[in-house]
Amino acid sequence: MLTVESHAAGEPLRVITTGLDAIPGTTMLEKRRFARERLDGLRRGLVFEPRGHADMYGAIPTAAVTPDGDAGVLFMHNEGWSTMCGHGVIALVTVAIEVGLLTLRDVVRLDTPAGRVTARPRREGARVRSVAFENVPSFVVSLGDRVDVPGFGEVRYDLAFGGAFYAFVDAASVGLQMTPAQFRDLIAAGTAIKRAVMASREIRHPVERDLSFLYGTIFTGPALGPGANSRNVCVFAEGEVDRSPTGTGVSARIAIERAQGRLAPGQAFVVESIIGTRFTGRMARELKWEGYEAVVPEIEGSAWITGRSELLIAPDDPLAEGFILR
Repeated sequence: MLTVESHAAGEPLRVITTGLDAIPGTTMLEKRRFARERLDGLRRGLVFEPRGHADMYGAIPTAAVTPDGDAGVLFMHNEGWSTMCGHGVIALVTVAIEVGLLTLRDVVRLDTPAGRVTARPRREGARVRSVAFENVPSFVVSLGDRVDVPGFGEVRYDLAFGGAFYAFVDAASVGLQMTPAQFRDLIAAGTAIKRAVMASREIRHPVERDLSFLYGTIFTGPALGPGANSRNVCVFAEGEVDRSPTGTGVSARIAIERAQGRLAPGQAFVVESIIGTRFTGRMARELKWEGYEAVVPEIEGSAWITGRSELLIAPDDPLAEGFILR
């Protein structure tokens, strides 16, 4: 199985380029269901140790499921199969154009389980310098809700969707700083908050049942570097920490900033990650969508190819489906 290794703003993306049969399904949600039911052992083998690690992220390009789509994509991580991934879109489009999976083009239309994502690579010769993508409609579910979290007491959070649902929590309100030194404390707090929110309410997508789950907790606070508006640290799946600012998280954050009257259409909102890397978000347009005052966010960032691999899974390997140690 051949892969191209990459990262966007520090968050890895392993792109499977050859070695897999076509994944059946007439929609991306059908393909995702097939992958969950039939390919989960393969996911673990590709993402977990000894071929990956606890925070690995992967992508399987597929055929498009729409007449005008250029490709589809399924994203995978240590818990399962994602519905959308912003850093993954940035890295996948960069990889696809730089290694020739897609011919050079100004617009890449991707089909994802969450819906259509339209990406615009910005090139300098053969190099993709950055990718800006318009995400699926993003919206706020509620602001200022509170939940009792064991070990943290009552925690205030906002709930928003940007391709996946997130609970947004001010890091200082739970006594945390968003720095690498508090990496494990952030995992513990983010996981506890996610579980508490899930236990306290129903998470419901207005259209698709398969999108109706809480993906993670995003801690927010002041940026530590000049020129950024905020810092995001996303704890998602089974305690993964996004090294990037989280593209779907920035999308949901754009919806929150707009709902609170702090962001005008087209205004740049720069978000830095736990390691100081950045994505820039903008509100491309506003719309009413399935009963919500929603936005179409545009997120821009850069990615780099870091290598190529040939991954082997021997039929008698007792660790074919991998393992995780933290």
